Amino acid sequence: QQSYPARFDVSDKKSPMSSPRCLTALRSWTHRLHRAACALYELPAPGAGHCIDPVPCSSYVTAAPLPRSCSPVHLQLASPSPGLSRGFSSSAEPESVPRQPASLPRELVAEITAAVQGRVSTSPSVLEQHGKDEGYHSTLPPDMVVFPGSTEEVSRVVGACHRHSVPVIPFGTGTSLEGHVAALRGGVCIDMRNMAAVLEVHAQDMDCRVQAGVTRKQLNEFIRDSGLFFPVDPGADASIGGMASTRASGTNAVRYGTMAENVIGLTVVLPDGRITRLGRRVKKSSAGYDLTHLFVGAEGTLGVITEVALKLYAVPEAISAAVCTFPDMKAAVEAVQAVMACSVPVARIELLDELCIDAVNRYSRTSFTPAPTIFFEFHGSAAGVQEQAQSVGDITADFGAAGFKWATSTEERAALWSARHTAYWAALALRPGCRGCPTDVVVPISRLSEAILESQRLVREAGILAPMVGHVGDGNYHMMMVLDTTNSDEIARAKRVSEDMVRMALRMGGTCTGEHGIGYGKLGFLLEEAGPTALDVMAAVKAALDPKGIMNPGKLGTHPRHITPAGTG
Repeated sequence: QQSYPARFDVSDKKSPMSSPRCLTALRSWTHRLHRAACALYELPAPGAGHCIDPVPCSSYVTAAPLPRSCSPVHLQLASPSPGLSRGFSSSAEPESVPRQPASLPRELVAEITAAVQGRVSTSPSVLEQHGKDEGYHSTLPPDMVVFPGSTEEVSRVVGACHRHSVPVIPFGTGTSLEGHVAALRGGVCIDMRNMAAVLEVHAQDMDCRVQAGVTRKQLNEFIRDSGLFFPVDPGADASIGGMASTRASGTNAVRYGTMAENVIGLTVVLPDGRITRLGRRVKKSSAGYDLTHLFVGAEGTLGVITEVALKLYAVPEAISAAVCTFPDMKAAVEAVQAVMACSVPVARIELLDELCIDAVNRYSRTSFTPAPTIFFEFHGSAAGVQEQAQSVGDITADFGAAGFKWATSTEERAALWSARHTAYWAALALRPGCRGCPTDVVVPISRLSEAILESQRLVREAGILAPMVGHVGDGNYHMMMVLDTTNSDEIARAKRVSEDMVRMALRMGGTCTGEHGIGYGKLGFLLEEAGPTALDVMAAVKAALDPKGIMNPGKLGTHPRHITPAGTG
């Protein structure tokens, strides 16, 4: 087609086109249209010479014909509404030339730039990078990215955005999966990468305080010589601030808990720019509301976490890891249930199905037997680890476990867990060019076998490629659906599978997400799980702290009447 529909009226508040969901869809499709047109006319893709801002929230968006001789793609904006239009530039300006964000007031841009000493970017490629995560959701970039270096700079940026009623989206390392960092309404993205200092380590008290941009690997490297370590391990080298914001967990949660159990204090910049320091360096406190844990898991919707105080743990005297295979998935899951029922204090207990093991072998060049496989790790004294390993070996033998391989040296354990942590990218490598959509349900461990087998049946019948990996010691598992996002039928089938899995988990007394969080991708499921009354309470909390609704809008804290139930959108 050489031309496109003439007008979309998004200014009429009574029109369905004015709904936030419709605007989000319009933004997404305009972005895809630009990419498709660039490919069709053999033009550079957005972010490689073209300035693109794919959110035409103007009064009218008019698409002009696209002759084959055109240089850039032209979208003409007619009668833009002040404060709504984010613009769609068709100029082929190089990325090194700064641009004025169309929807941000010049006064705000100047104020923010001065607040962070010029560490800002409006480069199209930088904006696009900050509008997407590791999930399959559409890229929705902000208008500007800032790189503060201190809590005070964050405070000045957030305060300025509050005065101008401009959205703020905190950004860690971008490894989330449910659209947490998508700029649904444009605004300013605060990238915490420059706030990467370990501020305090109290070895005797086994705690520390770090800036939010420190990653878990950086922290463990810093404290390596102290005899301590930080155990929460979501797989990706995520930032501590991002892990606190999403209440992350991972492979060690069965022994050491999630971020909810390991955060003891926070420094938070509130939506109006004020700074508050929460929590004390003690083992317990009954002083007032537990505001620290109000912000843990809030996903940047109540404020910007700039510093985190954490529990640390002594490095175990002895660590041993093992891997073994099972004749089928049912036997493997029942072995996990038996181990947990015997209260063996395993540090990690991870289950991979045969498809996932095959993917890991291809990706990491390992030679695991392609069968349902459990990875174990044991921590403690030398005698304690030996006793744990013996107990697990005896229990799993009753379920047909075979091929036990032990890893006791640091190098052997690192190689084993490195292979396990590549499972997500190994799954993606099975279909190059496709995107991942991992599910994240949790069920009571007594229902785990039933849930996993039913989930495998669902993806098999839907014709979806979905290796399975699970932190099965706490009932959490992921079907890592690998999807061609250009295939609408495949996406529809995957969504139905995801909905069926979540509803199955809810019927079993489980939850729609164990560690990935809600973002905007699971708002409909949260409504189904928690109910409108609970979401009313969440919306009231957000309204009290963020009356202008600038903090990561369109996600947690959204009023239930503005949430589309899962499966109906």
